[in-house]
Amino acid sequence: MLRVRPIHFTSRLDQWERLLTDLGMIRTVDDGPWKEFDAGSGRLALHAAEAGSADDGTTAFGVEVGDIAEFARRTNEAGMESGTTPAELTRADHGDTCRITGEDGFSFLADTAAHGAQCADADPALAVVGVWFTPDAAAAAQTLRNMGARHRPVPDDDETADFTAKNGGVLLVRPGSGNARAGLGFEYTGDLSAVRDRLAAGGHQVSMT
Repeated sequence: MLRVRPIHFTSRLDQWERLLTDLGMIRTVDDGPWKEFDAGSGRLALHAAEAGSADDGTTAFGVEVGDIAEFARRTNEAGMESGTTPAELTRADHGDTCRITGEDGFSFLADTAAHGAQCADADPALAVVGVWFTPDAAAAAQTLRNMGARHRPVPDDDETADFTAKNGGVLLVRPGSGNARAGLGFEYTGDLSAVRDRLAAGGHQVSMT
């Protein structure tokens, strides 16, 4: 399995919870400083951060998998064709995990999914999007392929690459200068004006471009 699950660090948990709820996401975990929200496709975790700290307002690229050992084995097996072994089993503060390191030096965690998708009451048109900004878009895209992400063809003939995860969410590779970094976004396949109106009614500043 593969599910998109970025982590957003914030000192404003209440405001973020209100925003995600108004977007149409459902809170599925509420464990003090750690909260999880399911969209119709994909999951987003919120992690409390001190106001003004280096982490406050940042997003960590991340995914969830079923069995981290099997995921690492398959990812490295696929990577060997291009001479890479990006997956490494390791231990983090929250327990055993798998670290993926791209050829650009960007790294992120693939964690064991603690529970299945609980999105029956979420807006089915909303998807969580994790973005990998990198100076080496081709290599980043290959790493995601090796992980089992499904390439989603787009009409643009450039360095961008779009992928979907089998168990929900979207992963994007976008060219960027400097150090590789993560980004966070959402996709909506329904009526955007309805989302705009829903967010505006909730007191959020929103515009359509």
